[in-house]
Amino acid sequence: MYAILDIETTGGKFDEEGITEIAIYKFDGNQIVDQFISLVNPEKDIQPFVVNLTGINNGMLKNAPKFYEVAKRIIEITTDCVLVAHNANFDNRILTTEFRRLGYDFERKTLCTVELSQKLIPEENSYKLGKLCRSLGIPVSSRHRADGDAIATTQLFKLLLNKDVDKEIVKQAIKTDNGRKLAPKLLTILDELPTSTGLFYVYNTEKTIMYIGKGRNIKKTVNQLFLRTSKKAKTIQNSVVSVSYEITGNELIAQLKFVQEVNSIKPKFNFKQRPNFAKIEFSNQNLLIIDKGRTIGEKSVLLIENTEFKGFCYTELSYQINNIDVLRKLISPMENSINNRSIIKKYLQKNNVEKLIRF
Repeated sequence: MYAILDIETTGGKFDEEGITEIAIYKFDGNQIVDQFISLVNPEKDIQPFVVNLTGINNGMLKNAPKFYEVAKRIIEITTDCVLVAHNANFDNRILTTEFRRLGYDFERKTLCTVELSQKLIPEENSYKLGKLCRSLGIPVSSRHRADGDAIATTQLFKLLLNKDVDKEIVKQAIKTDNGRKLAPKLLTILDELPTSTGLFYVYNTEKTIMYIGKGRNIKKTVNQLFLRTSKKAKTIQNSVVSVSYEITGNELIAQLKFVQEVNSIKPKFNFKQRPNFAKIEFSNQNLLIIDKGRTIGEKSVLLIENTEFKGFCYTELSYQINNIDVLRKLISPMENSINNRSIIKKYLQKNNVEKLIRF
């Protein structure tokens, strides 16, 4: 679970800033499940340049709650979460300082979307939130206000999760302190899984992925794994401490990601996917395969360009689909392998998708 936040401050000397506004979105890797947004009375004046930047002035905060009045809610919404922010060191430092003034040690793991973007979306001209989102076609409303920046960071983080093939982001949120006996432990894991189409990842105490599975119904597929009596299944059942999942929205992307991640991560209990040596060609040189995404209003997009399969992405905006330069940046790359082309071709032969766009 992640707490994606943005904080606006008064400005001023290091560690003397006060919070003027805070927005936190609790995000489960797929959707927002809780949120907290509030102006905060910092009990000190705001620097003039900050007023010009954010539009927040001293008069607006006169009747706003003071930090100690919202502290409990902040603790509540961030408990058992990894804090995510654009320049996370700043936001975490501000929160830690405010809680320290109250005599409370606020400690949370953090992830920085600046650092993640530099790693997963290289060669961008700028990694400032506004410029990066503009480049990726992510809408930003109320720039330099906590709510607007936090929701933009959430959309950016969804994209980064999708591009993180090695699951380094998810591993940081894995809890390994499950000391329950076997049956209750497995039931607890099952309770937290969705019934959606996608992949699941089984972790041991070292936070190593030891098995990857896929299915139309993630919960049902994991339940079947936990009920098997084979030697391999029993070993997995005894070693599992956590199961994460990734909703894909449709079976095509689930199949493609399954092959890619089994071959990339090489889990102990998965067989390496055998290569397909048959010659597979696409009839259209340039093609977008549009189908349903993970949530209502979202679409999945597969890009085939110059007869080569480039990868896939998710989007909620027609602008991103219609602008090929933006779309290329959103795409999570995949191998233009015979295996992948075969998976796509067979899927299209047997299933209907929402739309095929030739360009």
